[in-house]
Amino acid sequence: MAKEVKKDPKKPEPVNVTIRPPRAPTTFGEKAADKLTLVAGSWGFIFSFFAFLGIWMVLNAFAWINHWDPYPFILLNLCLSCLAAIQAPIILMSQNREAQRDRLRSEYDYAVNRKAEKEIEEIRKQLDRIERKIR
Repeated sequence: MAKEVKKDPKKPEPVNVTIRPPRAPTTFGEKAADKLTLVAGSWGFIFSFFAFLGIWMVLNAFAWINHWDPYPFILLNLCLSCLAAIQAPIILMSQNREAQRDRLRSEYDYAVNRKAEKEIEEIRKQLDRIERKIR
């Protein structure tokens, strides 16, 4: 027959920590910013963008008919400025979301560490009691 284990009244209840850190709710815009940042911050994007710029310049510099953007490439500069003006805030939004996720992870890690600390204290107290009984 199994022996019943009595609960120690001095022993505190275990600390409840969720299995995963909580996730912040995401809106469509936040998800889109995260996905755009993955693409816009990659080497593939950088190389393809350089290729696009090179093609634009070559076509405009050597075209015999219909120079849509002659040498100073004013239209190209306008496109690049618009891209930078739109891309920068989107990347910043994504970085803010990443910082928020990091903060939630650190809060979760802190809660887990506190739980582990309390459990270790309980184990130490139990070992002290066992040691006193052995002496």
